[in-house]
Amino acid sequence: MNVKKETIGFIGLGRMGTPMAQNLLKAGYSLKVYDIIPEKITALVENGALAADSPADVATEVQVVISMILDDAALEAIVFAPDGIFSAAQSGIIYADMSTVSPMISKQVAKEAEKRDVKYLRAKVSGSIQPATEGTLTIFASGPKDGYESCLDIFKAMGKNIYYVGTGEQAIYLKLVHSIMVGLTIGMIGEAFTFGERGEVDWEQMIDVINNSALNSEFFDYKVPLLKNRNYSNPQSTIDVAAKDIDLALAAAKELNIPMPFTALGREFMRSMQARGKGDLDLISMVTLMEELAGVNLTEN
Repeated sequence: MNVKKETIGFIGLGRMGTPMAQNLLKAGYSLKVYDIIPEKITALVENGALAADSPADVATEVQVVISMILDDAALEAIVFAPDGIFSAAQSGIIYADMSTVSPMISKQVAKEAEKRDVKYLRAKVSGSIQPATEGTLTIFASGPKDGYESCLDIFKAMGKNIYYVGTGEQAIYLKLVHSIMVGLTIGMIGEAFTFGERGEVDWEQMIDVINNSALNSEFFDYKVPLLKNRNYSNPQSTIDVAAKDIDLALAAAKELNIPMPFTALGREFMRSMQARGKGDLDLISMVTLMEELAGVNLTEN
């Protein structure tokens, strides 16, 4: 039996947050949890967590608060609202946001955190539901180094490879680098596989050959079962979430005056999937759009 460790506040019990929180419980940490959907709180309480009724409640009588929420609006709400984290955070508390958000909102959080003597970590993750469940996420953080070092064991309970990448917004930009590469990769795979399909290459054999070649990757491994079954309705990560992340990257690129032509084009293909009502499918479902453009008869999902 694990010896109980410190109590951690945890906000955001979605598809990623729930398995991450469960791994902290397994590692022996006590948790105070909050989500805007009460049923998600109940599920964690049944596994030993304590229920909180607001972000402020989560931040009361703890030394570390973690959030894993959807976007900038959610981050602004849980931090700055009258019942938000900063309304209750004591001097010296560590706040680690593990969400994918923009550098712009993060800078606002950092400014307010400094005023309140809150150690604000931008702790981002690479990986989807499976590694979140297995506790093998890659986690990279920027912000106060002493705050990072204090959270190292906490991060190790959720991830396999842990990195400190700087004192400011570096982790935010690195996460968006990851999002850009994922977004472009799914389009490339869809286009390439449709090309092979039209060339009468056997679908499953094509997948197996690529999966056992120099082109294999951990990302592709996760997508092999979905591609073989042609069933994209049980997503590891969705088109909608990927599109949100790409929007953040494009907005940051505009602020920095960086041209992003390939990323912008990839976003339009995602928009086409969303317009077809397929935004909730797995990322790799992009292959169906490429098949449609090429006139390949699709197996409906």
